[in-house]
Amino acid sequence: MALVTGIIAEYNPFHNGHAYQIQKARELTGCDFVVVVMSGDFVQRGEVAVFSKYLRTKMALLCGADLVLEIPSIFAVSSAEDFAAGAVALLDQLGVVTHLCFGSEMGESERFMETAAILADEPDSFSTKLKEGLSEGLSWPQARVRALEAEGISDLGNFLETPNNLLGVEYCKALIRQKSPIQPITILRKGNGYHSQDLTGELASASAIRREIFKEEPDFSILLSQVPDEIRSLFKAEVPLQPEDLSDLLNYRLLTLKRDGIPFSVFADVSNDLSDRLESKLYEQADWEERIRQLKSRQYTYTRISRCLLHILLGITDEMVLAGKEAGFSPYARILGFRKSKAGVLSEIKKHTRIPLVTKTADASRMLSGTAKMLFEQDLYASHVRQSLLLGKTGQPVRNEFTQPICII
Repeated sequence: MALVTGIIAEYNPFHNGHAYQIQKARELTGCDFVVVVMSGDFVQRGEVAVFSKYLRTKMALLCGADLVLEIPSIFAVSSAEDFAAGAVALLDQLGVVTHLCFGSEMGESERFMETAAILADEPDSFSTKLKEGLSEGLSWPQARVRALEAEGISDLGNFLETPNNLLGVEYCKALIRQKSPIQPITILRKGNGYHSQDLTGELASASAIRREIFKEEPDFSILLSQVPDEIRSLFKAEVPLQPEDLSDLLNYRLLTLKRDGIPFSVFADVSNDLSDRLESKLYEQADWEERIRQLKSRQYTYTRISRCLLHILLGITDEMVLAGKEAGFSPYARILGFRKSKAGVLSEIKKHTRIPLVTKTADASRMLSGTAKMLFEQDLYASHVRQSLLLGKTGQPVRNEFTQPICII
């Protein structure tokens, strides 16, 4: 059986660090194929993707990926735990993935599995220590570290304070909970830090690249130095979207829900308290970022509020998320693109997959039913929302999900 390495990604946008990860994944695992499961048109931090999922798929394929699949949208824009669970479930249910490769600030896979084992099991002693720490006024991350140390996990330091490490632990936790045979492999992250805004060197962060893209007059000479030669021309292929482009649509959505008597608290992750805070600010018209600042507090981080607002905008309810979890997180695999020279991976998946493989959007209605169909239709809805935003920004026609072909190179 072929060796297949999975990568969980957003590529928002694709850059040199991502190309490095694909290359190292091949080297470390000796795999025959690299399969990427990627967020669609909205991303985990609660924002619209800079470029469409099809353009980002093309970037990934040109830079070494063999197949790109879409993570169901309700989990692509969820918490780190649910994002990881959805992506891992998709890889696992393909039936062919042998390794999961992820970048981290610590290049030791054993530490991730050791920590994830405690978090996946959540023994009573851990839960008790966690509650004690919270009652003493510790932040949730601080209380969790102390509870883990009480379970014998030593020298954590800032291990759980960096974004890639946090996601890595969640990937490993999902592998354990789902009893997956996939072997995790981590690659030490190179270049500038996750949140760094520095564009020096050749391995800048995605956030720094986005910041340059969103400038009124981006410096493309600096910007393009951060991306592989193969895809530099693609950075001018689409007008980029940014969070502020969601502002008018969000304000309209909030006012409509209020008029119709639908409480904000029915949407995923929106607590009663946050719902009340949002309602108190409802008529203070604001753009996306200002709306988040209105609601931000010690209890609610910027990213959590951004995700909550996106859930409201896209209509993602707690009920939908629960149904998705009960259906196994990823009850279908939607192909976004593949390399013709590596089409053998599709043959392998067709032999072993435990979930339907969707190649044509029009075929999904007869292939899927129940929750799977509902989740797929939500994916289409999310992408059509993004496409409408792009149309409004550019005035140019945009292909919809039924006319847009998958990317084949």
